[in-house]
Amino acid sequence: MLKKLFRQKLFKFILGGGVSAIINLLLISLIIDKLGFDTPTLRNIANVISIEISLLASFFIYRIWVWPGGSWTLQEVLWRQIPLYHLSAGTSVIARIFLLFPLLDWLKIHYAINTLVCVLLSTSLNYLISDRFVFKTPLQQTQEPTLFPPEIYYPEGLAPALENSSSYSRKVPQSEKSREIKLFSILIPAHNEEGCIVETVESITQLLEKEGIDYEIIIVNDNSCDRTEELLQKLSSQTSKVRYINNYFPNGFGFAIRCGLENFQGDAVAIVMADSSDSPENIVDYYYLLQEGYDCVFGSRFIKGSKVVDYPTHKLFINRLANLFIQIIFALKLNDTTNAFKAYHREVIQGIYPLLSHHFNLTVEIPLKAIVRGYSYKIIPITWQNRKAGVSKLKIKEMGSRYLFIVLYIWLEKHFSMGDYVRKQTQTTILK
Repeated sequence: MLKKLFRQKLFKFILGGGVSAIINLLLISLIIDKLGFDTPTLRNIANVISIEISLLASFFIYRIWVWPGGSWTLQEVLWRQIPLYHLSAGTSVIARIFLLFPLLDWLKIHYAINTLVCVLLSTSLNYLISDRFVFKTPLQQTQEPTLFPPEIYYPEGLAPALENSSSYSRKVPQSEKSREIKLFSILIPAHNEEGCIVETVESITQLLEKEGIDYEIIIVNDNSCDRTEELLQKLSSQTSKVRYINNYFPNGFGFAIRCGLENFQGDAVAIVMADSSDSPENIVDYYYLLQEGYDCVFGSRFIKGSKVVDYPTHKLFINRLANLFIQIIFALKLNDTTNAFKAYHREVIQGIYPLLSHHFNLTVEIPLKAIVRGYSYKIIPITWQNRKAGVSKLKIKEMGSRYLFIVLYIWLEKHFSMGDYVRKQTQTTILK
């Protein structure tokens, strides 16, 4: 395992940063204690000097050990790479101090965990900027065969997720292209949704009937205390394709989804919100892509071709930061992991157990586990609009630490499980 880690650039980058930090501490101690820089002004000067020297030390560590090769001309190193490296390091520090720490503190994350997460994210940001802009080596200078045109450079840390940015897809293994979905399940969790559940169900059923898709709609009534259950009884009495069950777990979005996943009968399932925010047309898109053989289909509201209507500004800001964090630490192309509206083959659901999330963090746990465990997927643009009736159940402050727990838990699985949970037959699949 250690040999494998020492071959990875990200690990080398983190180790090099640790060496740089030690150099910083030794230098400031030497300057203050040995050279007598012992006034407030001199101590600050000592701090600046030690930071600058440690930055230069880390630059050359990375240049020699992490990103070897390339041009060593004075013009390249002194006038391009070193200034850009200072900009990269400064950007990561500023993001950590003025953006990440205050945000996580507002979400009431413990300061120790907050600090660790900020260090991880700012280090990852520094790594990505350094890899893409500072130590960039054109592919045509290498002798190794490549799948990419020589004029295109992909960051080493993100290459597995960026090999084709136009189709947003992951290659479907030939052996899986013939799987047929005879019954498509639509899973809808509902908690106090009397104002919109009927419209949501009817709009879905009308379109699926028009498309000739054999389906079932399973609605999980999550301990509603309004007329939701009464309306569900009427809907289920009108057609055998719509049925509802009462959540037998404790109250919570994640528990409601888990209840539905234990009871759906189809060959594949799409998780759809009860508030009509998700487009029925995209459900049909999901169905046909699953028919092509993809294990999962992930909708994104934030790629070319997508449409978002009336997203609350404060939630949008936090959403983009949270998804950026997930993108960076997992090196993903998917930029909307937190959205629940996704579809999965039955075998994916069976392959991602056990599920741990009780609440909205399940929306992150399911797709990340599917990706980490090697299932194929396709990302497509979708349409989303804010609910017209009822109240959103997502409480951002309450969910911050829960999202963080799940993300770090799956990150640990990815890096330390030694592939125990990865499907052996799909380990070599690539994006296409």
